[in-house]
Amino acid sequence: MKLRKLILGVATAALCLAGGTAALAEGASSFPDRNLDIIVTFPPGGGTDMLARLVGSYMADTLGKGAIVENRPGASGNVGARVVKERAPDGYSLLMVNSSFAVNPGVFKTLPFDPKKDFDAIINIAYVPSVLVVPPSSPYKTLADVTAAATKSNDVSFGSCGNGTPQHLAGELFKLQAKVNMVHVPYKGCGPALNDVVGGQIGLAVITASSALPFIKAGKLRALAVTSKERSKLMPDVPTVAEQGYPGYELTQWHGLLAPAGTPSDIKQKLYDGVAKIMQRPDVQQKLTDLGYDTASDGPAVFQKMVASDIDKFTALAHQIGLSAD
Repeated sequence: MKLRKLILGVATAALCLAGGTAALAEGASSFPDRNLDIIVTFPPGGGTDMLARLVGSYMADTLGKGAIVENRPGASGNVGARVVKERAPDGYSLLMVNSSFAVNPGVFKTLPFDPKKDFDAIINIAYVPSVLVVPPSSPYKTLADVTAAATKSNDVSFGSCGNGTPQHLAGELFKLQAKVNMVHVPYKGCGPALNDVVGGQIGLAVITASSALPFIKAGKLRALAVTSKERSKLMPDVPTVAEQGYPGYELTQWHGLLAPAGTPSDIKQKLYDGVAKIMQRPDVQQKLTDLGYDTASDGPAVFQKMVASDIDKFTALAHQIGLSAD
């Protein structure tokens, strides 16, 4: 009797396992059969939100189903990330993030998720450098002028889009490499920082290129350097920080999609293929170029490695400068 029960139990478990595997395979092959959710970790109107809505508007064309964009701002993106972390790993809930996702582990003592283990990378869709800008009337004509002034005086300050933002860290990284002291003035977003540097209330700011570009083109700001490894295609006359005496300097902001950890690999591949097709559209590329972005299509493995690497890099930098959000 005991042997019979054991055999029946093993057979039942095998059937359940086979049924579950078949259901999973069927689910993957039919994915998606309903609209997807894209959670944005910042308020409406910003660059991350704009990119999510742009991608979402074309998903029906490449994946067969559309996307609903939902903004869940708060705690530098941690609120939205927690929402997606708790969702089922079925590919229907995606998280649109930027480099702040990799900054937060270094500035928050505790997080409601593990940024390396609780999310699977899908695709990096765009890069945008930051740019060091000054008012047209500024005595700073080059980055060397800023370094010289900061070497002579402790009164030099720089504004950024906020504490712990990639723009803040870009300024701090420059300070470390230039071995100068500048006072950081955090703003509540790139918009307020732009207003003050255009108005001359602050003499230097580090702003996303996408935000600053219209003001640079209009002659309302002078760009001294871009933070990317290479010069921006939209500002080819503006040198990088690296080529002005700081080799190895690079801090570029990325934007991409993540999914809850454990999302099946074939579903991740479908998502990647669908979004990559969107990023290859000439009209999408032109829109992003006009806004100051470089399009990208780094796949799950490459993007996962890049996110993990940036978490380590930004954590080390945050600890080095004593940056904490708690």
